[in-house]
Amino acid sequence: MLFLVRWIAVFALAVAILAAPQLLAPGEAPPSRGIPAIPEIAANDLPPEVRATLALIDRGGPFPYERDGTVFRNFENRLPLHERGFYREYTVRTPGVGHRGARRIVAGGGTLYYTDDHYQSFKRIRR
Repeated sequence: MLFLVRWIAVFALAVAILAAPQLLAPGEAPPSRGIPAIPEIAANDLPPEVRATLALIDRGGPFPYERDGTVFRNFENRLPLHERGFYREYTVRTPGVGHRGARRIVAGGGTLYYTDDHYQSFKRIRR
């Protein structure tokens, strides 16, 4: 009897795991390695300063800030987990601010992410 109860519990768990992707909204990616799903945004829907930084990334620079292109370490664990050095960060100019501000693009493995709140949240950039 105990064997049957365990088998049913394992079966129910397997069904729940297999059904989980169907619970996502259309176009929503499942979370990766315990990281919450990251929403997407079209590059054309981002502010012009973001698009200018994207163009600099595509050209390989030159970048206006000394720290542009340095390793982003993902201390907040808000992006999918990868080895150190996988991600690079780039500053997005914020008009009217005399310092680097909070806006960044983080690039890794061909995927680009945008944050306007200094790594508290991200959106994956769709090009």
